[in-house]
Amino acid sequence: MQAWVKKYQEQGSAALATRTGNAYYSKEFKTQCVEAVIRGGGSVDDIVAKYNISGRQVLRSWIKLYNANMELKDYDPKREVYMADAKRKTTLEERKEIVEYCITHGRDYKNTAALYDVSYSQVYTWVKKYDADGEVGLTDRRGHHKTDEEVDELERLRRENLRLKRQLEERDMLVELLKKVREFEGR
Repeated sequence: MQAWVKKYQEQGSAALATRTGNAYYSKEFKTQCVEAVIRGGGSVDDIVAKYNISGRQVLRSWIKLYNANMELKDYDPKREVYMADAKRKTTLEERKEIVEYCITHGRDYKNTAALYDVSYSQVYTWVKKYDADGEVGLTDRRGHHKTDEEVDELERLRRENLRLKRQLEERDMLVELLKKVREFEGR
């Protein structure tokens, strides 16, 4: 509650508006906020309120990275990449290219997805399949049914059983139809 009051005092009613999704923070902005706390420009809560940061834990994580001499990076949520439906169909060659790009660029799924106009989940899935099965894993097998030679004995027997059941049903229907025809002719 106190954090909301401080934000309201610093930013006005705009600070209390609900955000949809994550906010964008540049590395310069992050550094500016961290250095303000370190210089004594205010407490963590004061800086969070002053700069309208989403929460104190966010600023604290930046301070930890800064103190550990780790780079503060730009953060661009790119919601459209995560939330995207399957944007377009891709060929096997495109999937290979996308996977190779992603792997050579440190498995940066988000930026790879944005660059190639596909969803994050597609890129992630393709890379995992590539890791497990190589280029064969990238083949789109939707709609492809294995032949009887490609399945195990149990599945082959299930298929045979289903086929025989269908034949019996067809014969039963044929017998019923013939009975109806004879009955109709007998009138």
